[in-house]
Amino acid sequence: MDDYRQIADTYAAAIAQGRLKPGDRLPPQREFARAHSIASSTAARVYGELRRRGLVVGETGRGTFVRAIPPPEAPALTEPARVAVDLELNFSVLPGQAELQAESLTGLLRADVLETSLRPTSVTGTPLLRDAASKMLARAGWEPDPAGIVFTGNGRQAIAVALDMLVPNGGRLGVEPLTYPVIKGIAARRGITLVPLPMDEHGLNPTPADLDGVHAVYMQPTLHNPLGVTMPRARRDELAAVLDKADVPAIEDTIYGFLAEDLPPVAPQRTVVVDSLSKRLSPGLTVGFIAPPPALAERAARAARAMGVGAQHFAMQAAARWLTDGVVERICADKRVDSRVRQQIARASLRVEGDPGAYHCWWRLPGRWTAEAFVAAAARQGIAVASAAAFAVRQGDSPNAVRLSLSAPPLETLRAAIETLARLAAGDPYETVEV
Repeated sequence: MDDYRQIADTYAAAIAQGRLKPGDRLPPQREFARAHSIASSTAARVYGELRRRGLVVGETGRGTFVRAIPPPEAPALTEPARVAVDLELNFSVLPGQAELQAESLTGLLRADVLETSLRPTSVTGTPLLRDAASKMLARAGWEPDPAGIVFTGNGRQAIAVALDMLVPNGGRLGVEPLTYPVIKGIAARRGITLVPLPMDEHGLNPTPADLDGVHAVYMQPTLHNPLGVTMPRARRDELAAVLDKADVPAIEDTIYGFLAEDLPPVAPQRTVVVDSLSKRLSPGLTVGFIAPPPALAERAARAARAMGVGAQHFAMQAAARWLTDGVVERICADKRVDSRVRQQIARASLRVEGDPGAYHCWWRLPGRWTAEAFVAAAARQGIAVASAAAFAVRQGDSPNAVRLSLSAPPLETLRAAIETLARLAAGDPYETVEV
């Protein structure tokens, strides 16, 4: 019987025409059934069809809401927002940074040097780059073997290679309940089941039983995205023991590690560390890094070659210069100061959570707001923020919160945007809307 689809078509048209706006709340299913003189089971099918089309989102205990934006064609949070102030995509390019990087590249643009960059190269780079990358990734007494480092075009490709190494198509990957959205996209394309693992205020906290049947674990133990929390050393040791007992490898994403306290990788003997220059420098000209345990080094290189995601020769040449002449460390030092200034701006007006040195923060919204409604209302003010649903592994399990990325706007623009969000949160969201 297709009657439920006809009703769903009516609501889809109302959304397309703007009569139902992003963030509007649909009636509870029983009320909906009575209003349309249909059975409760039919109403459930209507709501299910609207969710399947990506037009609404259900929030446990709160109801069903029109999505803030249509489902993106590309993975969420990887492209700039189409609004005036972008607090959704997390990237930072400081004043004067381009001039500093350009000066470092002067010699690379000579014709005789550039000729080398125009030729193909290996995913394992050059000895100079391998040594420089090893020193950059080193922390708390740990330093990866330079000979095993593999270079990709960006950090997302490094993650994809690590997953290809450790998780078969149709396999199971343990993750934090709120995880990097790109992981969700890669998993969907490869038929990988994401298994949300127990997590508390200190980070992942699974038992060996929680890892039963899991092929690998992906985690961000340092300045977790989106929560901004960092796993302390004691928890890292506990988690390493659990991984050892369960005999499960891990992928540790250290993309924000340069902003945080110097802490060692979790279980380095069984962990593939992935990173890039995207946050340290910029996403526009970057290189991704894969630092596997020695036993997995050849597998990492083979996977990167097979997937065709090796870094471009020019980008590797540029990275080698920036790493060896001090440009990367100088910019990172400036960003460690800049991130704290931006956190102070956010905390002056909002009760946000997370590390005060991170470039992002977690904001639990007032109870009268849903995350979807708030994202839509902020967009109407020209401000893009990220709903918790973008990070949630299981639909309907996302908290009533948003992630704010603080790194991109100029400071005064950021201050004005934060003050606007504070005023917005103090107001009232949309009421329940009927067609």
